[in-house]
Amino acid sequence: MEQWYLYKKKADFNQIGEKFNIDPVIARLIRNRDVVGDEQIQQYLYGELSDISDPFLMKGVKEGVEILKQKVQEGKTIRIISDYDVDGVVSNYILWKAIHDLGGKIDFQIPDRMKDGYGINENIIEKAVEDQVDTILTCDNGIAAADAVAYGKEHGLTMIITDHHDVPFDTDEAGMRKEVLPPADVVINPKQEACNYPYPLLCGAGVAFQFMRAFYQAMEEDESQLEELLSMLAIATVCDVVDLTGENRIFVKEGLRRIKDTQNIGLKALLNVHDLMDKQIQSYALGFIVGPCINASGRLESAEKALNLFLEEDEEKAKQTAEELKELNDLRKTMTENGVKEALGQAFEYEAKGDKVLVLYLPECHESIAGIIAGRIKDRLNHPAFVLTDAKEGIKGSGRSIEGYSMFEEMMKVKEVFTKFGGHPMAAGCSLKKEKLQEFRKKINENCALEKKDFAKKVQIDIDMPVDYITMDLIHQLSVLEPFGKENKKPLFAHRKLKVERVNVFGKNRNVIKLALKSSQGTRIDGMIFEDEDEFREKMGTSKYITCTYYPVINEYQGYKSLQINIQNYFFVEG
Repeated sequence: MEQWYLYKKKADFNQIGEKFNIDPVIARLIRNRDVVGDEQIQQYLYGELSDISDPFLMKGVKEGVEILKQKVQEGKTIRIISDYDVDGVVSNYILWKAIHDLGGKIDFQIPDRMKDGYGINENIIEKAVEDQVDTILTCDNGIAAADAVAYGKEHGLTMIITDHHDVPFDTDEAGMRKEVLPPADVVINPKQEACNYPYPLLCGAGVAFQFMRAFYQAMEEDESQLEELLSMLAIATVCDVVDLTGENRIFVKEGLRRIKDTQNIGLKALLNVHDLMDKQIQSYALGFIVGPCINASGRLESAEKALNLFLEEDEEKAKQTAEELKELNDLRKTMTENGVKEALGQAFEYEAKGDKVLVLYLPECHESIAGIIAGRIKDRLNHPAFVLTDAKEGIKGSGRSIEGYSMFEEMMKVKEVFTKFGGHPMAAGCSLKKEKLQEFRKKINENCALEKKDFAKKVQIDIDMPVDYITMDLIHQLSVLEPFGKENKKPLFAHRKLKVERVNVFGKNRNVIKLALKSSQGTRIDGMIFEDEDEFREKMGTSKYITCTYYPVINEYQGYKSLQINIQNYFFVEG
């Protein structure tokens, strides 16, 4: 079930269009993304690195830089501990490269997803002590690791935490929340209550990058040397699905602008293995082609394989590793498809029983793909979903949520069922004893305040715009809205009634449907739908008119350019 909504945000679109030399349609789209006022519009359209906040505004950065500077000058060994996802690998690389280039004695360890689980732990601390490490520097983890950090301090380690995840909290008898920060020497996380950094929505790599900017300033080094890291930061920002607004948007734009000129041999190899060097690289390629290969390393082998790719200086070795990562990701895709089929069977069952939060148990599933499967189930049924699987100790898994349901907050309400958990409003991870599974499913559903209407998929339409209005120039102008991602979605237009004059089906799986369409004004345009032919034919029946949402593109074939619409949602209507 879908509910279509039309944005009705008001502004003088003609005036904005004239002032910024953009089509009024573009002005309306910018307003729909809550970009209001000349300053915000200017930054949205033309934001650059000079608009990024002073890193010293972030709580803990000044103190962290002082410690780091001293450690580097004294030749102390610093070990970076990151998460094993894209954001973790990239944060680790940013810190390693920046500190190494200024002469720091630096190494790294990435927890093994299966053996160690998420984040820093006592085993990692013990290994650091054994290796005579002086300082542990975390990235993209550590904010919820109070016990491990305390253990590190007990063993004489200097502990610097950099993270971007939500800060854990306790609730007192009066219902007041109190932050629980790890007892580190320094905690750098823009989501701390006492942090006044203007843009707290950075990913882990964004926090690491800002920390290194401050470090370079303190070392009296030219921070423009760090710009080579922006392409990597763009990958992490897109893949961690943080809001593509403000500073995140600038980082991604600047990273994409530089990515084909990267000096990083490993990144170049990864782009080449997917034939991306000859194409225009946008956020889609980062999120759905490059990022998953980095992730596959941490899911099926060790994330250190991906990090070592970015540290590789031999082109042949880099090419070989990039190909291996691509193969790993292809294997991951197959495993995911099989897992989704099994999970859907359970999901339909629990949904029919009235469960609002779908807690699915797939004992044979590789734990590394639980989050991807949960995301697919969430997308298909529009319910919050957890996918749990057998682990070394008990069961563990990941959850993905829908708007209006903060997964982390809801898990806090039933935290007694977990041995370990953490995350964001939209995604989370957890571990629990197998015998607690039914209790978890029962309690998370009993606490859930979502109603039936919350499960209807909401389709937010930017503009009810007949295809007659589409021009090549308008499509070119739409590119100023890129990069697209969370909170800066690709625009969605709608046309109420188009005549279907012809249907052609392509693709080896017969899942590319091309419609010859005609508007009531006589405009002819092709429409593309990417779905199974049988499903499409069933919906169409004998109807000849379609109402649809779409995004306009320029189709180029044998040097000939034509207008086309890619159809996202649709239903058929009578003539």
